[in-house]
Amino acid sequence: MSEAIFGTDGIRGRAYEDWLTPEAVAAVGRAAGLVLCPQGGRALLGHDGRRSGPQLERALAAGLRQAGVESTSLGLITTPGLAWMTREGPFTLGAMLSASHNPACDNGIKLFSSSGGKLSDEDQGAIEATLREKPSADPNGGEVPIDLQLVDAYVDHLVHSVGHALSLEGRRIVLDCAHGGGSEVGPRVFGELGAEVLSIACSPDGDNINDGVGSTHPQALQEAVRSNGAWVGVALDGDGDRCILVDERGGLIHGDHILTVIARWAAERGEYSDSRIVATVMSNRGLHRALREVGVSVVEVPVGDRAVVEGLRRENLQLGGEQSGHIIFGSDNAYIGDGIVTALRVLEVMVDTGEALSTLASPYLPMPQVLINVPVGSKPALSSLAEVMALQQTIEKELGDDGRVLLRYSGTENLARVMVEGQDEEHIQRRAQELADLIQSVLGVPA
Repeated sequence: MSEAIFGTDGIRGRAYEDWLTPEAVAAVGRAAGLVLCPQGGRALLGHDGRRSGPQLERALAAGLRQAGVESTSLGLITTPGLAWMTREGPFTLGAMLSASHNPACDNGIKLFSSSGGKLSDEDQGAIEATLREKPSADPNGGEVPIDLQLVDAYVDHLVHSVGHALSLEGRRIVLDCAHGGGSEVGPRVFGELGAEVLSIACSPDGDNINDGVGSTHPQALQEAVRSNGAWVGVALDGDGDRCILVDERGGLIHGDHILTVIARWAAERGEYSDSRIVATVMSNRGLHRALREVGVSVVEVPVGDRAVVEGLRRENLQLGGEQSGHIIFGSDNAYIGDGIVTALRVLEVMVDTGEALSTLASPYLPMPQVLINVPVGSKPALSSLAEVMALQQTIEKELGDDGRVLLRYSGTENLARVMVEGQDEEHIQRRAQELADLIQSVLGVPA
């Protein structure tokens, strides 16, 4: 088996290999039960529609039972739905079988605490240590009972998640659920709010999740919005925590647009006591400029939704997210990133203002951006490279507030990534290449 067990978002890989064989998944369940539920308890499980999901869910439940933990399933569900109902119900842990936006041949396990949050590094470390001692278990334990009343409760939560009655009567919405976890609850939610819902990619067959559809492949949604004269298009990813929108013209509205729309509206209405938002270092400087116009500043954090949540909690803020469309609301949604909630919050702004989505998103004008991947022979701390740091500082001074330089290594390859952003595309292209050449001259090339 591979060395790493937990990655940045749980356990993920090819189904039926390494830590995702039924025997290994049963061992994960037993280890999670022993660490998180030492006195026994109840677990809530769910899957996103992959063919491997139900079998691996049964294996996980078998392992949990060996640790004295009984399981209930939501069946086909989104990851945020699983997290929310773990928090709201009498459950000591939650576990989602999902590989998010990955293809159907992959799968994964995302574990949640009783609060609906992701596990701490300490808990993950304890589970991994237990797994190392006994990396397999009996995966046979029978079917896991499904509680559809819990699914109904999640739908009710979504319908009321904007804080007041939202009517979508007379609005035509095209909904793309990526043939994933949102395929059943998504159409129900928008339908209950009165929308005319045209559903595409809402028919999972075990093998079609994320296959040319969803938030990572929105072309079919764009065409459907244009051809049907829809008010808006909504695309989820396979497990429903991301959301990309399509405006009435068929234009793409990604995470930076979404943060712009909601943050500007909230600032103008005084919705938040502190109007700052959280975004990762990968968000375009166009976001900062669009929000600066209405007095909103951005707290920058490293890449990843865990970093966004940590930033929101640390600063006691209510809105953050990533360019990918993973938007996270603060305490009013328990810091759970939910693609359907994200869509509903944007639709709330559209209904309240009477403006088209293209108009609301128009203040966001992305800065030109150049990204160069540099093969390197070694990966010392970039901050230790005096010549590179000096050139970076010179370029940043030239670019001013509306530009930046981001240097980092790939986590999996012998590459340094050079990203330069600014108003003059020719200038940033030239400067990015200078940085890339300097880095390679200092670090050499891979052997």
